[in-house]
Amino acid sequence: MTGMDEHALAVALEYEVGTREAPRVTAKGYGSVAEQIIAVAAEHGVVIESNAHLAEALSGVELDERIPMELYEAVAEVIAFVLRARAKSD
Repeated sequence: MTGMDEHALAVALEYEVGTREAPRVTAKGYGSVAEQIIAVAAEHGVVIESNAHLAEALSGVELDERIPMELYEAVAEVIAFVLRARAKSD
């Protein structure tokens, strides 16, 4: 991607299906770092969900930390979206 807004934000989460552990933040960044996160995700076939408000809320979570309980519902909606998208592509 080119020409991305320097204020754009990307946050990557890792979640293992079937686990009881909350997802954790594995990468986050603004501008060119956000662009790289999105490019690497796309390159590896990771489903990308655009949700600026959730990304902003997740940006306060430290790297390798689990998401806070107050974000569980919003993140669960994203995980459901990802699982549906994967099912369609299989």
